[in-house]
Amino acid sequence: MVKLDYYHLGRNGMTEDAILVEGARKRYGEKNALDGLDLRVARGTVHGLLGPNGAGKTTTVRILATLLRHDEGLVRVAGHDVRTEARRVRRRIGLLGQYAALDEELDGRQNLEMFGRLHHLGARGAAARAGALLERFGLTDTGRTPVKRYSGGMRRRLDLAASLITDPDVLFLDEPTTGLDPRGRGEVWDSVRSLVGGGTTVLLTTQYLEEADRLADRISVVDRGRVVADGTPDALKTRAGADRIDVVVRDGARLDEAAAVLPFPAAGTDVDRDRRRISVPVHDRMASLTATVRALEEAGIEAEDVALRRPTLDEVFLRLTGERTAEVAA
Repeated sequence: MVKLDYYHLGRNGMTEDAILVEGARKRYGEKNALDGLDLRVARGTVHGLLGPNGAGKTTTVRILATLLRHDEGLVRVAGHDVRTEARRVRRRIGLLGQYAALDEELDGRQNLEMFGRLHHLGARGAAARAGALLERFGLTDTGRTPVKRYSGGMRRRLDLAASLITDPDVLFLDEPTTGLDPRGRGEVWDSVRSLVGGGTTVLLTTQYLEEADRLADRISVVDRGRVVADGTPDALKTRAGADRIDVVVRDGARLDEAAAVLPFPAAGTDVDRDRRRISVPVHDRMASLTATVRALEEAGIEAEDVALRRPTLDEVFLRLTGERTAEVAA
C-alpha cells in the first residue's frame, strides 16, 4: 500500500508526482551533462528513461538517488528535495544498478538478511523481511544454495529483492536485464509488474527498447542533457510517423510493378529489393489493407505476406536521437 503521507498534496487534493525535476543542470567542467532537464514521474507507474550513451540518463539517476549533487534546478523525490532533504529521500528509495551487488558465497536468505542488518532492521526484522521477499520473488526453494550457482534470472531477482529491503516508494532500475537471456528477462519483467501493482513507482533506464515498450506506462527520451520527447509508448510511436503496410511479393521481378499498382502516393514508399518487400505509409489501417490486397489480386501479383505494422520504439529513438547516436558511435 502506498503511504500517502510520504507526498505533499497538490492544489487539487491529489498527491504530487513521485519524481519532479524542473530545469536541472549539471556541469563537468565545460560540459553540460544535464542542460535544463525536466521530468515528471507519476506515482505508482513505470517510467522509462531512454537515450543514447552520454545523453544524461545515468547522471539523472545519480542525482535522483542523492549520489550526485546537481548545480541548478528543482529535484524532488517522494515529496522531498534531494539537496536539502537527502536523508529523507534515501529512506524512500531503492536502487538496482547494472551489476548485481551480492555475495556469491552466501545463499539468497543470507544475502537478504545481511542487507537488512545493514539497514538497521535488527536480526529479527531482517530475517522476517528476507523471508517475505524470498517468497515474493519465488526464491524460497533455493535453500542453502550459494548465489554463485544461481541462474542469471535468479540472481537478478534476488538483487531486485535486495533493493526492496526497506520497502521503498520509488525504485530506480538502471539497465536491470543487461546480459540476461529471454527467460531471465521475462522473470524480471514479471517482478517489476508485481511491484508496480503493489504501489511502487519505478524509473527504468534501459537500452532494450522492447523492454521499455513492454513495461513503461510513459517514456521520456533524453538527448544532450534534456528531455526531447515524452509520452506513452503509443503516442511516441505516432510521432514517428503513420502506420505502414508491408508487402512481400513472391516474384522479385515484379517488385516495381507491385509498387506502381498500390493505391498510395509514391512519396514515403520504401522498396527493399533484397527482401522483395514494399513498405508504404497509411492512415486508414483496415481500408488500406483491403485496397492493397485488391490491387495486387487485380494485377495478378502474388504476395507472400501482407502485414500492417505500427512504427516501433526503435524508429522513434532513431528519429529523435539518430544524429546524436551517430556522433557517439563515431
